Amino acid sequence: MTRLYSLRGRGAACFALLAFGALAVVTSSQAVAQTAATTWPDRTISIISPFPAGGGTDAFARPLVAQLERQLNQRVLIDNRSGAGGTVGASAASKADPNGYNFFIGAAHHTIAATLYPKLDYDLMKDFIPIILIAAPPQVVVVNPAKVSAKTLAELIAEAKANPGKLDYASAGLGTTHHLAGELFQLLAGVKLNHVTYRGAGPAMQDLVAGHVHVMFDGLGSSASQVQGGQIRALAVAAATRSDAIANVPTSSEAGLKGYEVATWYALFAPKGTPPAIVDRMAAEVRKALDTDVMKDIWNKNGSLTPTLVKDDFGKFVGAEIVRWADVINKAGIKLE
Repeated sequence: MTRLYSLRGRGAACFALLAFGALAVVTSSQAVAQTAATTWPDRTISIISPFPAGGGTDAFARPLVAQLERQLNQRVLIDNRSGAGGTVGASAASKADPNGYNFFIGAAHHTIAATLYPKLDYDLMKDFIPIILIAAPPQVVVVNPAKVSAKTLAELIAEAKANPGKLDYASAGLGTTHHLAGELFQLLAGVKLNHVTYRGAGPAMQDLVAGHVHVMFDGLGSSASQVQGGQIRALAVAAATRSDAIANVPTSSEAGLKGYEVATWYALFAPKGTPPAIVDRMAAEVRKALDTDVMKDIWNKNGSLTPTLVKDDFGKFVGAEIVRWADVINKAGIKLE
């Protein structure tokens, strides 16, 4: 009995030493992470943007990056990797080194892709850390005034009903908010349009302005300047309230299409495994940037208020968006491989 007790005592002592060692390692790791966050960033930061330059993403990403460079005194690069409704860039970002120097600009498009693309090699909710919502400009129904005579949303719906499948609507690609906003519009208005896809909102807008397509359901961030310049005509804002950027344009509800509310939001994510201290620091820096008068003015001109969703609250919002768009996809019967 004495020997057995002695062995137990030695085992307990060994366990205590192992536990102490493990605690020391954890404490040391936390200290290293805190030190890294304090010295971060000490080299260039890369942010993958999954859409081409010149679209709605750039309208917000470029000014934000410029402000972050001023605050951090470090270079911040935007790495455009477009294709497949933003999923090409998202896939690359999910596999990036989570060292605190790689980030990703996700969008509403990615909550749609979660249902629309059955064979994605990443999971938006599992492979990324949600950091902060950057902007949420509402969608706007816009037409080429030389191709479409309608001056109101009701007139556009009437024209579409009289010519089923004859009006072309442009989108930034399959599975983007432009695409699903068009599908939702057709469901609510009871019309049939012809979907024409592009590799991003920039090329789609170019063809709308050129008159190669009739209609677009675009984020106000990339449409505001063309609407204000008279190159395209805005018929309705897909939001609960009017936008100061185009205050004379009615909401979709005011224009007679209730329930049609869509926002092309943009947000910052980090690859899973990025040190929490650096995630916190980046969230704080973006929040600081968005609170500057310069940024608020740019956001207002691009039709977006300054959002306030950060980290866990933003993550819950992303989950709710996935559920919402899954419902639209199922009702519209959309299937992609």
